[in-house]
Amino acid sequence: MSSNVKTSAISGCVIWLVLISFIGSCILPIFFVVGTISSFSEFAIRTTGGWLCPEGTTPQSHTYATTSRDENGFEHPATGYELQCVDASGEVVKTDPILYSFIWIGIWAGIGLIVSAVLTFILAVPGGMLVTRVLNSMRVTRSNPV
Repeated sequence: MSSNVKTSAISGCVIWLVLISFIGSCILPIFFVVGTISSFSEFAIRTTGGWLCPEGTTPQSHTYATTSRDENGFEHPATGYELQCVDASGEVVKTDPILYSFIWIGIWAGIGLIVSAVLTFILAVPGGMLVTRVLNSMRVTRSNPV
C-alpha cells in the first residue's frame, strides 16, 4: 500500500470522527429542543397516538392545571399535557402522560442523527482531501528543505 493511500485513509477517518463530533454536538441539541417544544402539538399527538391508541379510538390532547418545582424547590403553576385515546362514544379509553412525548422526541433525535450523518459524509471528502494535501506538502517540505 502506498504512503499516499495510508495517509488518505487515516486522514479520512480522523476527519470523519472530528466532523461527526462537531456536527453532532451542534445539530442534535437543536433537534432535541425542536422535538421537546413540538411534543405538545396536535400533529405530535395524532402521530404518536396512531401507534399508542387502541384501534377504533381517536388520539386527543388533554391539558390540565398542575404545579412544577423550580431549582429552589418552590412550586409554581404549570400546564400538563397528556395523550387521551377516545372511543366513538366520547369515553377516554387510555391516557398516556409521558410515553407519547418520549417517542416524539426520539423521532426528532433520529432525524437529527440522520442529518448529522449526511452532513458528515458530504463534508468528509473535501476535508479529507484538504488534510491529505497539507500532510503531503509537509512531507515534501521535510524531504526537500530550502
